[in-house]
Amino acid sequence: MENADVYRTVEKTSPEILYKDRKSKFYATVHPLTSEDEVKPIVEELRKKYHTANHVCYAWQLGIQNPSYRANDDGEPNNSAGMPIYGQIQSYNVTNVLVTVTRIFGGTKLGVGGLIQAYRTAAQMALEEALIVEKIVETQFRLKFGYSEMDKVMRIIKQKNLNIVSQKMEMGCELTISVRLGEADAIHQLFDEMHPVEISVID
Repeated sequence: MENADVYRTVEKTSPEILYKDRKSKFYATVHPLTSEDEVKPIVEELRKKYHTANHVCYAWQLGIQNPSYRANDDGEPNNSAGMPIYGQIQSYNVTNVLVTVTRIFGGTKLGVGGLIQAYRTAAQMALEEALIVEKIVETQFRLKFGYSEMDKVMRIIKQKNLNIVSQKMEMGCELTISVRLGEADAIHQLFDEMHPVEISVID
């Protein structure tokens, strides 16, 4: 990626598409994903919705710098479903997504080549329909300072167009700000050089 701090994902679950091949029906959807724990409930929901379905195959990818992924054939021949779906996630260059393809068998076997083609096409059609958006990877800093530094701190926040996530004003001031990853080092240095402001990274 040209910008290491920009990634593509989907804003919301895509409309379901239907792809047919020799009477088999393939229902495909793209879901936004924030953790692997969300996969199972989505898949179980699809099994309930399509109780006659033979297979709910899927692939997901999570993460930006070193993404993790999984592809699941759900009983279809090895690598005939999950990997073709995952291939489409890669070709659309999206992450933090789950693509599901639910198959209702139509009585005619498609063969491994036919299955690969069908799962790939269904995943591609679903991604075509999905609302793909670009998001910025941000990091958060905590700033601690006295009231006397308030003007200086706020001036930089305004100049650099930084986002204040939360603030606590008690004996001293504490702000949490979010900064896009590409600018994090420069912003950190700016505040670091401003004594007696304390800056720390929030993991």
